[in-house]
Amino acid sequence: MPFGLKDRSIIVTGAARGIGAAIARGLAAEGARVAVADLSKEKAEATVRAIRDAGGAAIAVEVDVRDRAAVRAMIDEAVKAHGRLDVIFNNAGVAQTKPFLDITEEDWRFVNEVNALGVLIAMQEAIRTMLAQGGGGKIVNTASIAGKQGYEPLAHYSASKFGVVALTQAAARAFGKDGITANAICPGVVATDMWKVIDKGFRDHGLTKKPNEAFETFAAGAALGRASTTQDLVGVACFLASPASDFMTGQSLLVDGGMVFV
Repeated sequence: MPFGLKDRSIIVTGAARGIGAAIARGLAAEGARVAVADLSKEKAEATVRAIRDAGGAAIAVEVDVRDRAAVRAMIDEAVKAHGRLDVIFNNAGVAQTKPFLDITEEDWRFVNEVNALGVLIAMQEAIRTMLAQGGGGKIVNTASIAGKQGYEPLAHYSASKFGVVALTQAAARAFGKDGITANAICPGVVATDMWKVIDKGFRDHGLTKKPNEAFETFAAGAALGRASTTQDLVGVACFLASPASDFMTGQSLLVDGGMVFV
């Protein structure tokens, strides 16, 4: 197995579908033992079945990443099933399209409590477990091209993803000497349910007229000339979970087909 992930214990949040499900399946295909975590355990079970049908090892765990006790229980369940925690992928996230002047405090809390606070809580609890195991481990967070550039009408979503990048860098500095690395993946336009939500928001606010118009317009800006599929992110995810990335930390990798150059 080229990535050296055999028997590594890995948690992936937001793994019932989309990017998280693709990453969970990809990690399991490389031999990792995966805890598929999602707000809906029933939906997480579908990813687990796909992994097991392909010969992999996985369990389903229900978690609300905004709830510290639930995150703690998720990690404890993964450790109980797989013996330890080696890697956590903090992928759970939500999106909302709103013109800048229309964003309310409730909108801000809705997006940032999942995308930023949820990542902070999961990082903290995972790092506590890794330190208790004697140190060593990997944190991988899902940020976005919106964590590199602010987009309107996605200002509060952009802010949450900038927050993910900042948390990644801060944890890398804080725990590098403990052998714990922290990196992030920054996808671009990916054909997932989240982009359907974003695209609908553009139409609802009169910013576009046709279904998929926002999706297609953004995707057209990629140097590689197409939107991303979830599978496009799997190789980088496996690399960041593997020993090949052991001397890499604090980085936020753009995997966007060439939409943003920084």
